[in-house]
Amino acid sequence: MKPTSMTNQNARQFPLVDYHYHTATLGNFTGRCVRTSKFRDISREYFDVEANHAFLSDVAVFMTLIGAAMVPIVSSAFAVLQLCGALPF
Repeated sequence: MKPTSMTNQNARQFPLVDYHYHTATLGNFTGRCVRTSKFRDISREYFDVEANHAFLSDVAVFMTLIGAAMVPIVSSAFAVLQLCGALPF
């Protein structure tokens, strides 16, 4: 819902503005980072424990896929070598 202005609909003037507005001061604010938050502690604990297990399982799956892909490549290379040996040059 749109805010309504404080002007008359038929009049051609701008909305009323409060010129005595003062911004809030923040006392001893220095702009530096606050100490580590609880969220950082939670994420750090996750990466210390859980990420290692997930990484090891990912490595195992990746190595299985690489091994499965290497079998036909090695077999075809061996077949090409046999073909080259059978051809008369």
